[in-house]
Amino acid sequence: MAIVLLDEATINKIAAGEVVERPAAVVKELVENAIDAGASAVTVEIKEGGVSFIRITDNGCGIAKEEIRLAFERHSTSKIRSAEDLINISSLGFRGEALASIAAVAQVELVTKLKASLTGSRYVIDGGQERALEEIGCPDGTTFLVRNLFFNTPARRKFLKSAITETSYVNDLVERLAISHPEISFKFINNNQIKLQTSGSSNRKEIIYHVYGREIAGQLLEVEKEKNGLRLSGYIGKPVISRGNRNYMNYFINGRYIKNAVLNKAIEEAYKPYSMAHRYPFTSLVLEIEPSRIDVNVHPAKMEIRISGQEEVFQFVYDTVSEALSRRELIQEAEFGASKREKPAAKGKTPSIPEPFEANRKKEEKPSFPPDMVREEPRHPYTFGIPETKTFIEETAPPSPPVQINLFEERLLSKEAVKEHRIIGQLFQTYWIIEYRDKMFLVDQHAAHEKVLFERMMAALKEKRQTSQMVEPPIIISLTMREEEALRRHLDNLNGFGFEIEHFGGKEYSVRAVPGDLYGIAARELLLELIDSLVEEDGKRNPEIITEKVASMSCKAAVKGNHRLSERELRELLDELMTLENPYHCPHGRPVIIAMSKQEIEKKFKRII
Repeated sequence: MAIVLLDEATINKIAAGEVVERPAAVVKELVENAIDAGASAVTVEIKEGGVSFIRITDNGCGIAKEEIRLAFERHSTSKIRSAEDLINISSLGFRGEALASIAAVAQVELVTKLKASLTGSRYVIDGGQERALEEIGCPDGTTFLVRNLFFNTPARRKFLKSAITETSYVNDLVERLAISHPEISFKFINNNQIKLQTSGSSNRKEIIYHVYGREIAGQLLEVEKEKNGLRLSGYIGKPVISRGNRNYMNYFINGRYIKNAVLNKAIEEAYKPYSMAHRYPFTSLVLEIEPSRIDVNVHPAKMEIRISGQEEVFQFVYDTVSEALSRRELIQEAEFGASKREKPAAKGKTPSIPEPFEANRKKEEKPSFPPDMVREEPRHPYTFGIPETKTFIEETAPPSPPVQINLFEERLLSKEAVKEHRIIGQLFQTYWIIEYRDKMFLVDQHAAHEKVLFERMMAALKEKRQTSQMVEPPIIISLTMREEEALRRHLDNLNGFGFEIEHFGGKEYSVRAVPGDLYGIAARELLLELIDSLVEEDGKRNPEIITEKVASMSCKAAVKGNHRLSERELRELLDELMTLENPYHCPHGRPVIIAMSKQEIEKKFKRII
């Protein structure tokens, strides 16, 4: 078979297969171009999921008439001039494939005008074929109209999802772009209905409020840290608003929304002490890094990125998120109201505002976002010993969803607070009721003891003072070949925890000592369970795996529910909890303490309305 050069139209269609997967990809490329053009306002409008109609309008710098045809040629770009420029790329787009790829599989109309020009230009290209280039009157900036996507590649069109699903992809994209560029005003219109509109005020929390709703916006912790040329800023959610997937785990590198295994791992590891397994946090973080340290030219859609010095970046992100979580007292407040849970506000619509705030907002002509982003209004002089301000989000939060309270100066688990504790008693031989000021706290004795044992073991390991307890007679276990390999892989780490395990001949091994805190519970069955779980890790040597497994063993040693503790034993348990960095979640992420306010209890008894 003879070798031939493909014609330009075929080349463009092949390239479109990499760049233009669906309508959301078209929107992404065109909006990124608008951002690179210096736009302060961008409007995205689609119909029928973006298949029949996409319009992107911006007020950026525009395109000169003599450069319009060139802009639709493959690999034409204003972002770079040579391969060396790729090392320090700071723009969102740079390959010059987008317009050529989009024009190859759709009917495209461009209307653009430079700020310095009296008139603009209109350019029409259909399936890669030019149809018109003419002078026209139009506002400054650029408008792209993309119609009938994949009209000439019906096979690819068949792979698209329903219009609703494709719309959701575009919606998610615009939301992320709005959050990553809060200085730009975004508007998203679907089938003639406004779904999202941001002010461009640079207030990221305001955008999070409009995108994700009141419940999430009211449970945010601010993050801000800079070190060695790395800067991390934005917001993370309290563990109480975790989700079952990573859809709410968003982060941006130099303004670019990407997915990166290093950042995923750093964030998830930081949350691990506070969350249950398979729960993922809400994050909206911006990492700023020297462009020379990242390679964005590794994925056609620029969704993946390589980072040099990954270990440093991992540690920086992990430490920053951990610090933001550890300096809060994250006691979950269980409000047991019977009110229906508030439905999330429709995208683009401001959630309903209570009458007093609505009146104030109209009077002051303030934008429709929570006043805690503008001002705070004092309520009670003291709550838990500190001056309190109650934000709009707290005022309007629905009573059903759990929230987490922040006590900064005087905490429930502090030497000063303990003096005021009034221990009411034990409930169901499992939970202890403690009255402190105007709240009632429930302490799960099993979770609390489990946390104390686990932290005691971790501290001993870190300080290299882990004690072993000899077992007489030794525990003899028989292992399969895979179990033997898993044991050999992790033997050093197991020894570090205080285990002493020796080969006893054949397939048998002798366990001569166990960690002191696990003495009496590290029976043969439990040891086999530990080794079984190591087999499942499939060759990994990560010492954190041992940490997780020993944590589950500390659970076995902890005092159980349905066990009567004396008040003295409880006080000793609380005293040890006070020494921990995170006493609010057990090693598996379950809450140790929950709180109920006096006000909420009185509401249930109709003492207050």
